[in-house]
Amino acid sequence: MKGILLVNLGSPDSPTPKDVKKYLGEFLMDERVIDIPLIARTALVKGIILKTRPKQSAAAYKKIWWKEGSPLIVISERLQKKIQKQTTMPVALAMRYGSLTIKKGLQELVDKGVTEVLLFPLYPQFAMATTETITVLAEELRQQYFPQISIESVPAFYNKPDYIEVLSNSIKNHLKGIDYEHLLFSYHGVPERHIRKSDITNSHCKIDKSCCVTPSKAHEFCYRHQCLEVTRLVAEKLQLKENSYSTSFQSRLGFDPWLLPYTDRTIERLGKKGIKNMAIVTPAFVSDCLETLEEIAMEGQEIFHEMGGENFTTIPCLNDDQEFVDLLSGWINAWADKKLETV
Repeated sequence: MKGILLVNLGSPDSPTPKDVKKYLGEFLMDERVIDIPLIARTALVKGIILKTRPKQSAAAYKKIWWKEGSPLIVISERLQKKIQKQTTMPVALAMRYGSLTIKKGLQELVDKGVTEVLLFPLYPQFAMATTETITVLAEELRQQYFPQISIESVPAFYNKPDYIEVLSNSIKNHLKGIDYEHLLFSYHGVPERHIRKSDITNSHCKIDKSCCVTPSKAHEFCYRHQCLEVTRLVAEKLQLKENSYSTSFQSRLGFDPWLLPYTDRTIERLGKKGIKNMAIVTPAFVSDCLETLEEIAMEGQEIFHEMGGENFTTIPCLNDDQEFVDLLSGWINAWADKKLETV
């Protein structure tokens, strides 16, 4: 019997410093998130970050918390329920971090008689700290607790024509009737070293102006290339004019070089440049969360207004939009019919 496990990032159980600290501890101690030696990672996370950040992050979570709970969890649950209505296979939901664990998700499927699992990381682009950490953990859990099942994973879908169509339609629909001068594509940032570590050629990724547009096998696992490609494909689909859009990266941590340009500084630059009306979309996320609802919609807007900007339009993530539901359901049913390519 076949079953589906949708996996998103995760969330604290509540917007309290205690629960946020627990969540951040699990998240930041992941060797694929902060990829430094364990001793140094422990000293950094437990010795420094967890002593100050939980209180700040809890305050941010409180700003965006819904009555039903964490927006990311609530939206993911809505997505899972809608997909379940469009397939006969059991569909479970899990999070990489937090109490809604991947182990619980696999157990839920196994309890329903599932022996073949389609692991579906809800990330359009591949990254060490997203897709890879999910697939690696799922395989470890399979070997330790569920040796009787098999797991196939959905690869990054950033350049799939039907995904680009759904994303483009969402952007177009949310910008209908809105007069904007610049559309910013903001993606979650990662350290530059993650790009080099993911380079299967060990030579292609230079993180310059040429490597991401030069054909290479490295692009299969290059987060930067995949982000830039989403921007290019959507701009092409929407026939955006040159210089009316750009790409940036948000949510950096620490002092190591992260992907450039930074979103906050880009918003600041656009405001200083005299842009009065801008829109921003966050295609690295499929579900609205702290990074989109607070960091972009609140902090980003504040920066823009401080720099003289006037209208700041935030385009929601695909969330549980019906077109997105139909897209994922179609892929899932195609897998059941052996028509979906997995890795």
